[in-house]
Amino acid sequence: MTTGPARVSAFPPILGRRPWLLILGSLPGIASLRAGEYYAHPRNAFWPIMSALFDAPLDQPYARRTAALHAAGVAVWDVLAEATRPGSGDAAIDAATAQVHDIRGLLLRRSSITTIAFNGTTAHRLFVRLVSPTLPASRATNLDYLLLPSTSPAHAALTPAAKLRRWRILLAARPRG
Repeated sequence: MTTGPARVSAFPPILGRRPWLLILGSLPGIASLRAGEYYAHPRNAFWPIMSALFDAPLDQPYARRTAALHAAGVAVWDVLAEATRPGSGDAAIDAATAQVHDIRGLLLRRSSITTIAFNGTTAHRLFVRLVSPTLPASRATNLDYLLLPSTSPAHAALTPAAKLRRWRILLAARPRG
C-alpha cells in the first residue's frame, strides 16, 4: 500500500512583545516537524545566522534561542499554516491545498513590525500571492520587504558564509533607539 503526500501543519510563531522584524519561511521541513522546532535541520544556516546577528546562542536549547530572538525584536513564522507536500522541498508544496497563516491579522495587531524578511523565494512568492492582497494599503506601504537567500541546505548556490553576508542587511534595517 502506498501513501500519498503528507499533510504538513506549521508551528505557532516565535513572537515576543514588540517585534520590529518578521522573518517568514514557507512551511517546516521534515527535520523541523520531527523536532517541533523552526529550522531544526542540522545543516540549515538559520540558527547560525541568528546567532551571528542577534546573539541567539547556538549551544543552548531551543527555548533560549527563541528567547534571544524575542529580546532582539525578531519574530519568526511561516506563510503557510498547512499544505500537502511530499518530503521537505518547497517545490513539492501542493498549492491547491495551501492554507495561509493569519499574517494579515498579525500585522494589524503588531504595528511594531516594520520589516518583513523572506527566508527564500518561495516564502516571498506565497506572501505576494496569498497575503499581500489582503493587507490594507495603509499597512502594506509602511513595511520594508527584504528577500533573502534561503537558509535551507537545499539552497546550495551560496555557502553558509555567503548567506550570512546577505542576511546582514537586517542589521541596517533594525530601528534605532
